[in-house]
Amino acid sequence: MCAQFHPKDDLVVSASLDQTVRVWDISGLRKKHAAPGAATFDHDMHRGPGQADIFGNTDAIVKYVLEGHDRGVNWATFHPTLPLIVSGADDRVVKLWRMNETKAWEVDTFRGHYNNVSCALFHPRQELLISNSEDKTIRIWDLTKRTALQTFRREHDRFWIMAAHPELNLFAAGHDSGLIVYKLERERPAHAVHQNQLFYLKDKFLRMYDFTTSNDVPLLSIRRPANIQTGPPRSLSYNPAEHAVIISSAQDGGTFEMYNLPKDASGEAREASDVKKGSGNSAVFVARNRFAVLDKQHQQIFIKDLKNETTKQFKPPSTVTDIFYAGTKNLLLTTATSVILYDTELRTSVAELSVNGVRYAVWSPDMSMVALLSKHTIVIANKQLEQSCLIHETIKIKSGAWDEIGIFVYTTLNHVKYALPQGDNGIIRTIDQPVYLTKIRGKNVYCLDREGKVRVITIDPTEYRFKLALVRKNYDEVLHIIRTSNLVGQSIIAYLQKKGYPEIALNFVKDHKTRFELALECGNIDVAVEMAEAMDREDCWTQLSAEALRQGNHQVVARAYQRIKNFDRLSFLYLITGNVDKLRKMLKIAEMRGENMSRYHNALYVGDVEEQVKTLREVGQLPLAYLAAQSHGLAEEAASILAAAGLETPPAIPEGAHLLKAPTPILKHGDSNWPLLTVSKNVFEGGLFQNDNALAAPIMLDDQIMQEGGDWGDEDLDLGEFGDGTKRAAAVPKGKVDTDVDIGEGDGWDLDGDLDLPELQGLSLGGPTVEFSPPAAGTGVSDLWVRNSSLAVDHAAAGSFETAMQLLSRQVGAINFVPLKPYFLSAWQTSRAFLSCNASAPSLSVAIYRKDSKVLPYIAFNLQNVITKLQEAYAVTTAGNFAEALGLFKAILHTILLTVVERRAELDEVQQLINVCREYILGLRMRREGNFDSDPKRAVELAAYFTHCRLQPAHLQLSVLSAMTLSWKIKNYATAMVFARRLLELGPSQQRAQQAHRIIAAGERNPTDEVRLDYDQYNPFVTCGISFTPIYRGSPSVQCPYCKTAFKPEFKDQLCQVCEVSQIGATGTGLRSMLEQR
Repeated sequence: MCAQFHPKDDLVVSASLDQTVRVWDISGLRKKHAAPGAATFDHDMHRGPGQADIFGNTDAIVKYVLEGHDRGVNWATFHPTLPLIVSGADDRVVKLWRMNETKAWEVDTFRGHYNNVSCALFHPRQELLISNSEDKTIRIWDLTKRTALQTFRREHDRFWIMAAHPELNLFAAGHDSGLIVYKLERERPAHAVHQNQLFYLKDKFLRMYDFTTSNDVPLLSIRRPANIQTGPPRSLSYNPAEHAVIISSAQDGGTFEMYNLPKDASGEAREASDVKKGSGNSAVFVARNRFAVLDKQHQQIFIKDLKNETTKQFKPPSTVTDIFYAGTKNLLLTTATSVILYDTELRTSVAELSVNGVRYAVWSPDMSMVALLSKHTIVIANKQLEQSCLIHETIKIKSGAWDEIGIFVYTTLNHVKYALPQGDNGIIRTIDQPVYLTKIRGKNVYCLDREGKVRVITIDPTEYRFKLALVRKNYDEVLHIIRTSNLVGQSIIAYLQKKGYPEIALNFVKDHKTRFELALECGNIDVAVEMAEAMDREDCWTQLSAEALRQGNHQVVARAYQRIKNFDRLSFLYLITGNVDKLRKMLKIAEMRGENMSRYHNALYVGDVEEQVKTLREVGQLPLAYLAAQSHGLAEEAASILAAAGLETPPAIPEGAHLLKAPTPILKHGDSNWPLLTVSKNVFEGGLFQNDNALAAPIMLDDQIMQEGGDWGDEDLDLGEFGDGTKRAAAVPKGKVDTDVDIGEGDGWDLDGDLDLPELQGLSLGGPTVEFSPPAAGTGVSDLWVRNSSLAVDHAAAGSFETAMQLLSRQVGAINFVPLKPYFLSAWQTSRAFLSCNASAPSLSVAIYRKDSKVLPYIAFNLQNVITKLQEAYAVTTAGNFAEALGLFKAILHTILLTVVERRAELDEVQQLINVCREYILGLRMRREGNFDSDPKRAVELAAYFTHCRLQPAHLQLSVLSAMTLSWKIKNYATAMVFARRLLELGPSQQRAQQAHRIIAAGERNPTDEVRLDYDQYNPFVTCGISFTPIYRGSPSVQCPYCKTAFKPEFKDQLCQVCEVSQIGATGTGLRSMLEQR
C-alpha cells in the first residue's frame, strides 16, 4: 500500500494489507551499484540464506517486522530526524513506533478517527503528527502529550493522501474531488518598531534588533510557547517611556502579558519577572502609563494602568474586531465595514472611514498618515481618516512599512511594491518567499521572514522617489534623479505622459514613433520634424502640419504639404503668406500635372487673367471664358472665344458684376514665419537641456536702444575741462559710432583681430526692427475646476468627461455612462455663457461660478430641483402611468450622481432620495413584469413582493389593494385575508375598508390557498433586482455600490438594472456630493 525511503539511512519502510509494517535494509543495493561485482564475504554472511528482497534477489533484506494493527496498513513513514515511524491502517488507529540498531517496538496508539486511516506523517519542524481518514477529517496530534489538538472536517469528501512541504509551512491533502493546500499556524512574527529598534518574538525569546548597528540580542525568555491551537502571539505593543511590551495571543480565548524589559542589553536573555497577565483579544499602549484591552466577546474596552488595574471601561460605538494605537489617548477601532478613530479620554468617535476587513494599521513615522491593510486592499488616509487612495491587489497583502520620505512600501506573496499617497503604485522587486516589512532606510528594506529572522533586502527606490518628486513638484529632485540614474522603460514614459510631462518623457525615448507623438504633445516642432523625416509617413506629416499651423510655423507647414503632395492646401498657404513666386511655380506644376481645377485656382490666386481665360477655353467652358475676358478688358480674346463658340449674340454680362480677384496680403511672410505661438518652457529646460554652469540668461540689447540711447542718457554733453586740464573729445553725433575710443593696452577684450566681413548690399542698418512676442497662455478655467474639485459634476462642467467617469467609477463602481451623457452635457453647457461677436469671429465663452466661490463652476443640479422632480414622479405614480414614473425615478437617480449640496445635513437627504428611488424603481419594475393573464401565479407573487417596498402610504395602500385583489382572483383566500388586514392598518377609504372586511370574513370561513406561492410574509426578505425573487435574511447576496439594491450572488459583476449605472458587487468609496465630505 505504501513505501517510503528514510531521509538519511539506507532504509525503506513499507505498509501492507497483511497488517504489518516492515523496515528494509537496502545498503546492499547501494554497494552493488557503487562497485559492481565487489560484494564481500561479510555481506553475504550478513544477508543469510533464503532472504529474498522485493526485486527477486537478496540485495535488500527485512530488518524489522512491526505487528500491532488489526487490519491492513495503508501508510507508514519515517520521522525526518528522530528514530520514529508512524503508521495508519483500516483499524482506524494511528500507531507510533520507535527503532534502534537492533529492534523496533510500538510506542503509543492514537485513537479518534471513525473510519479507515489513509495517511499519516510527521510535522517537519514541530512535535506534531498529522493524519487523515475516510471519515472526512484531518487530525493534528501532539507527540509529547499523545493527545488530539485540532480537527479539520469536510462535509462531502474523504481524505486519501497528504504531503508536507520540505521548507515552507505548507501541507497538501488530496480528497475525493480535489486537493487542498493549508497551513497549521500563523507565520507573521509579532513585532514593534520604535525609532531605530525592532522588538520581535522568535522561538521562546523576546529579541531586540538595532537598525544602525545590526546588533540582534535576546532580552527576555518567554516561558509560554506557542501551540497549534493558539498559534504564535498575534501582536506586540511597545512603550518607550516605561521600556515595556505587551504581547497578545489567542490562547484561552484571548490573553495578554506585559513584560518590563531590562535597561541594558547584555546579550544574554533574562528570565521574565513581575509579568502582568489578563484576558483580552488585543492590548495596546495608549499613553505613557495606560494601555487598552479589547474584550471582543462582551464588546468592552478596558483602560488599565501599569499595575494591570482597570481605571475605566466603555462600550465601543460599533461591534469591534480589533484595536490599534492611533496616537496618545486615541485608538483605531476596526469593525467589519469601517475603521473608527476613537478618543478614549472623551469617549467619542472623532472620525470614521468606510473600509472592509482591516487586519493591520501601519502609521507613518510622524503619525500623519496611516495605511489600513485588508486581505486584498490598502487604504491610505491621513490622521483625520480622510481617504487619500484605495489600492487593490489580486493576491494577498502580507505587510507594509513607511519610507522616510512618505512612500508606503508593502509586500505580497511574490513582490515588494510601493504606493504613493495619491494612489500611484508599482513593483519594486520580486521576492522568493513572503517577508514582513519592519523598516525602510534608503535602499535597504529590513524585514522578518517566516522563521523570525531579520533580513535586509536591497531595493532601487529611484522610480518611486522620482514619481513622488513629480507629485510634490520638487523639480530640483526630479532633475537630480534624471541626471544621476538610468530611469528608462515604457512604464515611466506612460506615467510621464499621463501626468502631463511629455517634455521629460521625450528624453527617455528613442523609438521614432513615440518621440514624434511626445514632441507634438509638448510642442517641440524641431524634434517632430526630425522624427517625421526619419519615418517619412503620410499620417505623421499630416499631424505635423496641423501642429505647426497651430504654432504659426508656416514654413514647416509648407514642407509637410510638399511631402504629402497636398498641393491645394499648399497653394492656399502661399496665398495667405503672400508668396507670389511660389504661387506661380504651383501654377506651372498644376499645368504639368494636368489638373485643371488646381490650375484655375492658382491662376485666380496669382491674378493671371490670361491664364484663367486659357484654362476655361481648354476645358470647354467658353461662356465663362468669354465673360472672364470681356470683364477684364481682353476684347480681342473675347471676340476669338465668341467666334470659336459659334455665337452671334454675346452672353450678357450681369449688372453689378465685378472683377474676381484674390485679396492681396498686407504683410507678406514669404521667407519668414508668422509670429510663433509661444510654447511655454517648463522648469526642466533651463536645468536639464542647457549648460549647467550658466547662472543667468544672457542679456540681449536691442540695436535701436544701442543706437538711440533712449533714457539711458546718450545725449550730447558738453562737460568742459577735466581736473587735469585735458578737454574731452567732441561728442559723437547721434547715429554715429565713435571708433577712436581708447580701450587700453591690455588684451583682455581681445578686440585687435581684424574681421573679414562681406559687403552688405541693399541692407539698411538704421531702421527700427519690430519683433512680436505673444503672451504665454495661462491656466484655463476648466483646468482650475478639475484641479480644485473631486466632484464628478465639476469635472463634467469643465469638459473633462473622462476624469468625471473615473471619479464615478471609483466612488460608485459606475461602468455604464450612456444614461449620464445628457447630464454631462447639461453640466458643461450651464457652467458657461456664450457671447456672440462679429460674424467672422467665434463666440466668447464666459465661465459662470457658484455663489460664494471664485474657483468652482455653477451647477444647475441641486437638491431642491431633485425634490421637485420627485413630487412629479409621485403624482405620475398615483395616476398609474408606471412607464413614465419609472423613467422619472431613474432620471432622479442619474441626477443625484451630479448633484451638489452645501450643508452636511443635506447629505442624509441625498441618501434618502437614493433609497426612495430604489424602492420605487424595483416595485414598479415588478408591477410591470407581472402579467395576470399569461401567468397568474407569478403576477400574484410579484404583487406580494411589491407590498414590501418602502413606498409612500398612499402608494402602499394601492400596492396592498392590488395584491389582495389578485390573491382573491386565484382563490388564495388566506393570503388575500393577510393583505386585507394590512390594508386596514393603513387607514383606507370607507369603501375599500368595507371590501377588506368582507374578504377577511370570507377568508376566516375558508382559510386556504389554492395556489402555492413563493412568498413568506413572516420571514424578512429583500427582493433581487434581476430575478425578482426573495432573498431571505441570512442568505448570501451582493449589492449595487450606488443604489444598494440587493441581488443574488450569481448576478455579480453584471450591470445593476435599477440605477443602470453601477456594477453589481463592485467596491466604491461612496458618492461625493460635497467638497468637504468625508
